[in-house]
Amino acid sequence: MPEPETPAGARRPGFATALFLGRPETVPLTGPAGDPRRLRPAEERFLARLRDFCEKEVDSAAIERADRVPDEVVEGLKDLGALAIRLPRRYGGLGLSTHCYLRALMLTSTTHPALSELLAAHQAIGLVQPLLLFGTDEQKRAFLPRCVREISAFALTEADIGNDPFRMHTTAVYDPASDSYVLDGVKTWTTNGVVADLLVVMAVVPAGESGAGGMTAFVVEADAPGVTVERRNSFLGLRGLENGCVRLHRVAVPAGNRIGAEGEGLAIALAAQDTGRLSLPAVSAAAAKWSLRIARQWSAARVQFGRPIARHDAVAGKVSFIAATAFALEALVEVIARRAAAGDTDTRLDAELAKLFASEQVWVVADELAQLRGGRGYETAESAVARGERGVPVEQLLRDVRVGRIFDGSSEALRAFLAHDLVEAHRAATGERDPRPRQETPHAGNGPGAAGAAAAGAGRGGDVLDGHLEFVARTSRRIARELATVAAESGPEGEGLDGRQRFLGRIVDVGAELYAMSASCVHARALGGADGSPAELADAFCRQARLRVAESLARLGENTDAADRAVTGHVLDGRYTWLEEGVVDVSVDGPWIAEQRPGPATGPSLRRVIRPAGAAKAGRPSGETTRRTP
Repeated sequence: MPEPETPAGARRPGFATALFLGRPETVPLTGPAGDPRRLRPAEERFLARLRDFCEKEVDSAAIERADRVPDEVVEGLKDLGALAIRLPRRYGGLGLSTHCYLRALMLTSTTHPALSELLAAHQAIGLVQPLLLFGTDEQKRAFLPRCVREISAFALTEADIGNDPFRMHTTAVYDPASDSYVLDGVKTWTTNGVVADLLVVMAVVPAGESGAGGMTAFVVEADAPGVTVERRNSFLGLRGLENGCVRLHRVAVPAGNRIGAEGEGLAIALAAQDTGRLSLPAVSAAAAKWSLRIARQWSAARVQFGRPIARHDAVAGKVSFIAATAFALEALVEVIARRAAAGDTDTRLDAELAKLFASEQVWVVADELAQLRGGRGYETAESAVARGERGVPVEQLLRDVRVGRIFDGSSEALRAFLAHDLVEAHRAATGERDPRPRQETPHAGNGPGAAGAAAAGAGRGGDVLDGHLEFVARTSRRIARELATVAAESGPEGEGLDGRQRFLGRIVDVGAELYAMSASCVHARALGGADGSPAELADAFCRQARLRVAESLARLGENTDAADRAVTGHVLDGRYTWLEEGVVDVSVDGPWIAEQRPGPATGPSLRRVIRPAGAAKAGRPSGETTRRTP
């Protein structure tokens, strides 16, 4: 069944909303009968070709050394159709499912994460998704066929806005004489910006003759006059990432290149991220699955005190945690992707919750794997190979997954955004029905709730999982009561929530654990008679999650929040500068935030043009692969 291209008008709330309202339903998380791991034959064939390419044609160690994905690898991905996995066939794409797309990211991210970032930045928040959702027919016909082989990027972030896009400085001024907008500004961290052919640029349109104004999205040709890549950024991890600072100086953009109406830019970005945010949970699940493989092989091969280290209790706990978490992360991606692909459910909060949970948990998985590997977990793979041992890039894993808790919405920002939306959901529920969460076993709509679904699953791993789903239902009602209290005490626009961010963050974390528990139970039942014991993995994860939930719930009433705020105030007042003495500060002098004023470029563009040898475009020399233009 083809997936929807346009936002549905009235979609039902996602599982996350029901969970925090105290009425979780696991039935909507359940997919069709059969093994959920199986995809359509065409999708299985594509993934097989992609796997073969990654295994035979990509040298991940070379990417890590050079900090660059070779042009031939990018061209190989294009030849496979990897830049257009979900793009409908009528635009030249493969027309495959969200599940296939996410599994492709899992393959490429474990080959090298720079590959999955290239593909995800192009297809999720790059040009493809915004145009599919909000583009006109004319825009789709003009630009989407180009996205099969041309790379796109999403230019939003600026040096001074972080998670607050309303501080944006980039402007787009309408010129009625030419029926175009003139863009000026600097975008700081644009993934794919160094190699992009097309940009989605977010800019603020002043209110005036052209319309209401506000944050607006535009399609911009990357080689248009006035577009300059001023710097290719470098990071702790994700080597090979083509991320750069992009300057726009009096860039003329036809009005026909505006996506949606003026002022709809933020809504377009959020809608594109609805499914796009599942990219990071997918690569997090892949990292956890890879970690499990390494943990299993290493802990069986490494012998200490006369037996494999996995047989020592301290190590066994780490292996069990990695296995259970890998299962839960995969389950989370599977069930949310299924709902997002159906198009009948608002899964924005579900995707945000999955992004938060997956990025936090995979960091712990990577840290535990490094600890399990000991000194070899801290050593580079290249160094191990030089010593004659197998090269296992665990230290690279640590560097690569760490950014997940920062970009695409930091964990702290996501907790705050989710808490605000959930408090508003409770406020909206007041007047529609009794705002108090139901005290009986919850069920809503036309299907059973958590307990009813648990009973329906008995006999297929249901017995061991029923108690966990009952725990989800009980705890869901408890956090719903906490949120209802906050909603009643806070102002109509969420006034008063800022001072309770950590309190609300713990509630969000509890909900994330409950969501992952529910997904694990549903996924385990769906796997049923598959090889191994899915119910055992789901049970292990749920037992571990319940301990984390208990800790978070205990800290709702007993915590150090007020004392911590006081200490922070005194630190900022300079009371403890004496504690900073006796160290050497090697920071390079300069402003904390660089002032990047709109204006002309001060140097040549660093933009790379990836093109196969023998192909020419717009009069440029055949075989050109890199250019530096004034």
